[in-house]
Amino acid sequence: MFLFLPIFTTMTSMILFWVVVFIISLAALVKGADWLLESAERIGLAAGLSPFIIGVVIVGIGTSFPELASSFVALFQGVTEIIPANAIGSNIANILLVVGLSAVIGGRLVVTKSLIDIDLPLLATSTVLFLGVVWDKQITFFESLLMLIAYGIYIAYTIIHKDELSDENGDVEILPSRSVSKNIAETPEETARPSLSIKDFGVLFIGVLGLVFGAQYLIGSVIALSSLLNIGAGVIAITAVAFGTSLPELMVSAKAAFQKKSEIALGNIFGSNVFNALVVIGLPGLFKTLEVDIKTFTIGVPVMAFATFLFIISGISRRIHMWEGAFFLVLYILFVGKLFALF
Repeated sequence: MFLFLPIFTTMTSMILFWVVVFIISLAALVKGADWLLESAERIGLAAGLSPFIIGVVIVGIGTSFPELASSFVALFQGVTEIIPANAIGSNIANILLVVGLSAVIGGRLVVTKSLIDIDLPLLATSTVLFLGVVWDKQITFFESLLMLIAYGIYIAYTIIHKDELSDENGDVEILPSRSVSKNIAETPEETARPSLSIKDFGVLFIGVLGLVFGAQYLIGSVIALSSLLNIGAGVIAITAVAFGTSLPELMVSAKAAFQKKSEIALGNIFGSNVFNALVVIGLPGLFKTLEVDIKTFTIGVPVMAFATFLFIISGISRRIHMWEGAFFLVLYILFVGKLFALF
């Protein structure tokens, strides 16, 4: 019995070591994306870009940088099953965990007319396209190209279209259909061009380094843990990695819900989920055919489809109540439990 003790101690130490590496690299990845986003916003404003364009392109894409960075590292290290698992898991976490928790924190989330007219149909369309692509458990070059073209159309339409919303006085107010960060005003007249310093470019550079090295060690730790624990890398990616890379969305949406800003809490999720489904998978798929592991396909894909369906139904009703948010959270717990065969 005691002969196995050194082996057990060594195994435990290795697992703890890679868990620590996973946590540190995940923190570096998320914080790097945050710094990159912050500096990119200031540089964009200083360059004269409108707040609307910054909200759609920089903020909308920036919150999904962790997923994209980890996907490319997984591609280069030859563990392509992590890529669709990460994107699918992030979309599930965004809806069931982020929206669910936001609804519980805010009491209820009110869906605005702009989200119903544009975001819901675009989210539904991108999800249907994604489900069609992964139906054969692999994503080819031409399928990836189709997804990227679809995202290009999505971005172009979002930028061109501006939603007309009536304000409390009955006047028509033009608002961007994407949320922007707290540092960006909603109209060009309110926005003063910030002066740039070497610090802004330094933060940008550090943010890029955080993304690169954080993603590299994150994927390395996932591979090591999957081997030590005899758990598929896709399972870890669809749960732990997806949860970690969804932290930016969680923080933004939860804070917005607490401040009763439902459009920001929900609009953040729409843009992120479309980006995950079409770009996080589409870009790496241009370089190599991506495989979808069996658990991701049999559990992750149906749960993502069902969660998106529930989200769209809630959007059509224009209310996501606290009890719906609690139901979303229960579904997320059930999803994780099924992946690890806990019940």
